[in-house]
Amino acid sequence: MRPFADEWVVPALSSLVSEQALAAIRDQAEGPSASVWQAVLDRRLAAEDAVLAAVAARFRMPVADLGQVGPDVASQVPEQLVRRFNVVPLRLTDSRFDVAASNPFDMDAEKMLAFATGREVRLFLCSPNRIREKLDEVYRPDDLVERLLDGITEELEVTQLPDQPEEIAASAEEARARPIIKLVDTLLADGITSRASDIHVESSESGMIVRYRIDGVLREVMKIPRSAGIPLISRIKIMSGMDIADRLRPQDGRCRVSVNGSPVDLRVSTLPASLGEKVVIRILNTRSTLLAIDALGLDEGERETIRSLLEYKEGIILVTGPTGSGKTTTLYAALREVQATGVNIVMLEDPVEYRLGQSIVQVQINEKAGLIFPAALRSILRQDPDVVLIGEVRDRETAQIAVQASLTGHLVLSTLHTNDAPNTVTRLLDMGMEAYKIGSALRGIVAQRLMRRLCPNCRIEDRDHLPARLQAYLSSTAQRFKAVGCGDCAQTGYRGRFGIVEIMVMNPELERLVSSGATADLLAKAARQSGMRSLCESGLRHVATGETSVDELLRVTEPPREETVAAEKPAASPPSRVSRAEPTPRHSGSVPAIDGGAAFELLDDAELPPPRFEVTRNGAVILLVDDEDQLRKAMRDLLERQGYTVVEAIDGAAALAEIDRTNPDLVILDLNLPGVDGYTVLSQVRSRETTRNLPVIVLTAKGDEDNEVRVLQLGADDFLTKPFRSRALAARLETALGRRRVV
Repeated sequence: MRPFADEWVVPALSSLVSEQALAAIRDQAEGPSASVWQAVLDRRLAAEDAVLAAVAARFRMPVADLGQVGPDVASQVPEQLVRRFNVVPLRLTDSRFDVAASNPFDMDAEKMLAFATGREVRLFLCSPNRIREKLDEVYRPDDLVERLLDGITEELEVTQLPDQPEEIAASAEEARARPIIKLVDTLLADGITSRASDIHVESSESGMIVRYRIDGVLREVMKIPRSAGIPLISRIKIMSGMDIADRLRPQDGRCRVSVNGSPVDLRVSTLPASLGEKVVIRILNTRSTLLAIDALGLDEGERETIRSLLEYKEGIILVTGPTGSGKTTTLYAALREVQATGVNIVMLEDPVEYRLGQSIVQVQINEKAGLIFPAALRSILRQDPDVVLIGEVRDRETAQIAVQASLTGHLVLSTLHTNDAPNTVTRLLDMGMEAYKIGSALRGIVAQRLMRRLCPNCRIEDRDHLPARLQAYLSSTAQRFKAVGCGDCAQTGYRGRFGIVEIMVMNPELERLVSSGATADLLAKAARQSGMRSLCESGLRHVATGETSVDELLRVTEPPREETVAAEKPAASPPSRVSRAEPTPRHSGSVPAIDGGAAFELLDDAELPPPRFEVTRNGAVILLVDDEDQLRKAMRDLLERQGYTVVEAIDGAAALAEIDRTNPDLVILDLNLPGVDGYTVLSQVRSRETTRNLPVIVLTAKGDEDNEVRVLQLGADDFLTKPFRSRALAARLETALGRRRVV
């Protein structure tokens, strides 16, 4: 048997690599200096982290944290010494020297390091690959950049394309005199060929850090000496048409470059920071981003649902999700779907990300020139468009014009930042939109996220225990896969991304709920009963087909809670009217009367009467809307003692839902409510034909005259401030109810 240079590693590999594979490595080993650790990694028989964990567990060795290398340790330990024994100096104190080593049993290394530093040596375990990379980073940052320049720029050619010929040409001519131009071109070329969506250039105490965002995750690729930082950032700012002298304000710019003849759009943003400016370059590569619905990674049912939404000739379709979730790509794919001869498509964006051309008019927002979203949208509607794309609904005015356009014969596509589809309606209400207009205009909402796709070359079957949160949705016996890591995926285990979606398609029931201002929970329940799948359920299908892993699913989405699932089960329909129960004596405690009224008792939660009864013919139902639990319970007890039946709501959306469900005789309404406030509730009540004459008494702590006038102008029957007298409240209730009986 041919021994390896690191024969001591072999026992630790028995749980990861088969005996036949080890025997094959041994037969092909070239001399006694061959490393079995390196051979296992080169042949992709196991992931680097897995080998490191197995070796550490076998020999009970602590694993080194290379991210904690001291800033000055490299200057105190000779490079020749650490490279000789392939170790990384971690920390150097007065009495101890901590190093990361791939062979903790190398006694010669330990003795030599102790002799050279005069300190006790402590060894921590690390893989040989990572040690070599860290040594290059710590001792030769200039050489690392130089090697990158020599290795990449000979094969890749970067040429800047004129966006505005006169201004950019002058800036480019000025930048050619800077030696840093080669490094900037290398960063762009390497980032584009590495499939990066963003390039981050950040200042640190030790230099400039360059990171690529690949498949949604940031990876550090190099460090540049701090002395090169200002020329580097200046070159990027010159290319994108920014002011290189202004380093105290954020700036935005854009430019186009050509990498080996392929044009790529770049969107550049700078941000002043404590250690210097940070630059983020967004890479908008039209060729690598396939703008088609079939290329989004959706299943057949999801694609057909989106296509059915795009068949509408009017209405509004919203795509929602956080920043970087692929909303713009989905909208562009939708435009490709509706693009046809005779269709006038106008896009309004800030900024224009992809230049589509082909009879699609793209309008760039220019705030300095006064071309903002509302003004531009009004002008677009005078251009006789069939389809309008709005980059983002950011404010109330834009939302109102977009909804108005959708109600007057235009198909409007836009994006919004919300967590899921049902909460999109809540977001529009928060902007000040009228619920009935939202219900009439909406055709569908697509909430989406991006998940990483497992690398097909190195994925392995996942035999780990299925997390408890997913056991209700995925069989424990179903075949699953997990990430390992190889050279093709940069040791991440993932390569590429696809979309998962939650599509809420409007129907008469949902339109009724939206128009009545129903809460997001009620909308979600109704939508799921109509066939909507959640984001997690969409992702589970990709886990079952082996496209992604359970870990990635849990990173991107949150499984439904058990109580949510239980709440979706069919239940008996509530009565159309609530009822009044006969008041019964309670002795669970009491609170003092508010502002001098008689004392009354406070109910315990366990003794509260059931929420729905059969109402008597002469009974009066009062809806009490207040978000203060203590005050609401006290008022409920007071009102029930006076013979009323009380229904409660803790916010404005719930109040509107209770009005539709219980048809109360009177509403006591607080103004300061979470979500939909009392002003909006009052406006909604007065705008509907069925509730126009419903008595509303406003009870609020805002007792100023302006607020009272505003509330009365909105249509309130009475205005009462906190704290209040119980007898005064009773008299006002009788008066308001008496007026309604007369009417």
